[in-house]
Parts: sequence; C-alpha cells; structure tokens
Amino acid sequence: MTTPFSKTLIAGAVTLLGGGAFAGDGTGGPVTGNLPAGAPLAAFDATYNVCRGPYPQCYNNWINRDAQPNRVLIYSRTAGPRHANLGPALAAGVNLASNPTAAPVLVAGNVAQLALRDWLAAEGIAADITEDASQIPGLGSSYKAVIFMSPTRDTMWLHGKQVTITVNTTVNASIDAPKTNLRQYMRSGGGFVGIHNAFGTEYNWPYYEGLLGNANYYDHGNNQPGDVVVVNADPSTAGVSARFPHMDEFYNLVPYPTKVKFLTRVDDDTLAVRRTVHPGHGNFHPNTWCQYYDGGRVWVTTMGHDSRAFQPGSGFPGQAEFQKLVTQGIKSAMGLTPFCT
Repeated sequence: MTTPFSKTLIAGAVTLLGGGAFAGDGTGGPVTGNLPAGAPLAAFDATYNVCRGPYPQCYNNWINRDAQPNRVLIYSRTAGPRHANLGPALAAGVNLASNPTAAPVLVAGNVAQLALRDWLAAEGIAADITEDASQIPGLGSSYKAVIFMSPTRDTMWLHGKQVTITVNTTVNASIDAPKTNLRQYMRSGGGFVGIHNAFGTEYNWPYYEGLLGNANYYDHGNNQPGDVVVVNADPSTAGVSARFPHMDEFYNLVPYPTKVKFLTRVDDDTLAVRRTVHPGHGNFHPNTWCQYYDGGRVWVTTMGHDSRAFQPGSGFPGQAEFQKLVTQGIKSAMGLTPFCT
C-alpha cells in the first residue's frame, strides 16, 4: 500500500539520487545528486553508496586523462602471505619505467611486476612499480590506471607510522591515507585493475569490496588445470580464444559479484578439486569481469597465481591467452580502448 508519506519518501530518495546536474554527465555542472544524469536507478548501490555497474553514466571525466601520458602504477605490496611470482619485497619509493635501474631495485625474481611492465611497454605504456602505500595515486593523479598485482591483507595501511594522541595540525598522522587516496582517485575517473590476490586484500573495507564488484575471496581448490571460457564479447576479450586451457587456484567468492559485466568463467567440470569448504559456483564460476565504480573504471581477474603465466614461451597452459586478456583489460581500464561495452 502506498501512502502519501511513503510517496514523499520515494520522491525524496529519487531527488537525492538523481536531482540536478552531475559533473560526470558532460555538462560541467555542479553535483547536486548521487546519481549521474541519465543513469538508471539500478546503477545506484545503496550498500556502498556509489554509482556502479556496466553503466557509462557512472564515469566521472573530471580530469582529462586523455591528455596525460600513457602511464600506470603497478602496486604489489604484501602485508601477509606473498605469492612467489612477486619475488622479494621492494624498498620504499617508486621504480620508474624511465629509470628502471634506480632504487627501489627490482630483480629477476619480481616476475609478475616485470612481466606486466614488458607487456605494457610493447603497447607504448610506461609502468612504474611500487610497494610503498604512500605512493597510491590520489586526488588529481595523472596515472591512467593503478594495477593491484596480488597485494595481501591490510596492504593500504601505513604500518608503523607514528600516530599522535593529541591533535597535531603540523603532522599528518593518518595511517590510512592510502585508502583515502584510492577513493579520491577513483572518484575523479581513475582506472583500477585487480589481478589474482587483489581479492586477498582489505577484507574489512566495504568500499574496496564494492570496487571488486561486490565480491571477495573465500577459498579455492588446488592450483590445478581447468578450462577458461569467454562469456561476453568485449574489447578486453577481443582475439582471446573462446575456450582455453589454463592453470590457477580459481577462487570461490563470497560475496558473489553482482551488477558487473562478466567476461570469463572457469568450467568447473574441468576441475579435479573445485573447492575446500565453499560449496562452489555450479555452472557459472566467474573469474574476470568489469564495471564502472564511483566515477572510475574497474577491470578485475582472479587469475594470475603461477609465475609461468607471466612468462611467454614457458609452455604454461593458456599463457598467451592470459597475457592478451590482461593487457587488453588494462588498456580498457586506462580508456585507451572502449571500456566494458
């Protein structure tokens, strides 16, 4: 039953969501609502208080990144277990693509980071590399994307930073400033790419869970062979085989991703061990998807466990397909190709 009072509440909610011009709608007008002009009501996610999903109206073109250099930041800091393909931890600072021999120094064991840099260099994209949380791009950053390459646990906290008990206006005592930076970066139209254990990060930060598509890691079966199936045409899946053999941990997810465009899934019938505790995802086990989120672009995949997946010529099953998929996903999140279409 609809009462005059409930009608007022509904009208008020619609006004708050969609009232007035929104800076992301191309008008350059002021923001007077939480839903960009032209976006369907379904695009507003009340859980995370953001506009998200496969809706281009959710994108905020507040910074003309098209005019910026083709640069990305690879972030691989681990505050817990560390995947072997990341190699030894890096010192503070940023290893610049323009000066790769300078500190913090990378070594051959930093397989995944160096592979991503090489793949992107072949596309004319410079990739800086860091494990320093203070370097997370923030408000006004010109990076076209930040790539989370299997960071773990509370990776975005400035652990060990001294916090004063009394208010101190001369010292920035915020130990979670990197989280604020990432949120502000996304809101200004940044690109986010999450690879593999990007799903093992910041479990208890709701905003990040929404960034991943309302999804998070729960468990996985063995690191094992399995077929990956492309489920939707997209610039990031262009030229990728419709089905290809691969090998990974194939994460089970809680929560299960929603309001995203699914790109690939694993065929669970090709897995020897589907899970440990989780009951499994039946006949639709997604492992790559995209969405717009809170003004930015997001492309994520749970694949990327094995070092050999990052080594062309290694003979690893599906290596070339994985490389093509990830490279094209990064380019789309950067805005170099159409995104999540």
